[in-house]
Amino acid sequence: MSSAKAVTDASFQTDVLDHEKPIMVDFWAEWCGPCRAVSPILDAIAAENSDKLSIVKLNVDDNPATAEKYGITSIPAMFVFEKGEVVKRVIGAKPKPALEADLAEFLA
Repeated sequence: MSSAKAVTDASFQTDVLDHEKPIMVDFWAEWCGPCRAVSPILDAIAAENSDKLSIVKLNVDDNPATAEKYGITSIPAMFVFEKGEVVKRVIGAKPKPALEADLAEFLA
């Protein structure tokens, strides 16, 4: 299981939108194989870059309101938020170097 904090529809405002630094939300589901594959990669990126980027997880099955609000139709979907706004969207499981390249502007 991931070490990333789980967020919910109820906590999304406080945990994500009001967050000080860039924060990535991993939209996932228990049944999603690619989601399970990318989870340890995101944990590693979070551990290596904890001073620059936070990563949290939102289960789309348990929190449909937030998933619907952000138009999540395919998972895994990873959205980076800054100051309450989506500034980056990454869709689909990718190897660590590809994810790091996608996130380079936040990890620099």
